[in-house]
Amino acid sequence: QVQLVESGGGWGQSGGSLRLSCAASGRIFSFNAMAWYRQAPGKQRELVAHITSAGSTNYTDSVKGRCTISRDKAKITVYLQMNSLKPEDTAVYYCKLDFRSLPTRNRLVYWGQGTQVTVSS
Repeated sequence: QVQLVESGGGWGQSGGSLRLSCAASGRIFSFNAMAWYRQAPGKQRELVAHITSAGSTNYTDSVKGRCTISRDKAKITVYLQMNSLKPEDTAVYYCKLDFRSLPTRNRLVYWGQGTQVTVSS
């Protein structure tokens, strides 16, 4: 089994900062990539930021320059530092893990349970 535990969500003010964390554990041989997605009420889930095991990153345009994704390979943990928060950042944020499992080394994708981020104006 594999578990993803997200933390760091909550309330923030416009212009403020929040840091999300997602820690993976369990039968993980290696991970290929981790990512953060978000889903606002009435909207589709969208990619926020993505990072590969090698450290390559990409961001959706709306967060470029304001958010930084990073990972700790040893801890299989991904972080999302969110700065200059805006009300439109309000959403449930989901962590996604793309990995190879133990013992089969099959490639799988797991999602976290989501953490709410609410930004007040």
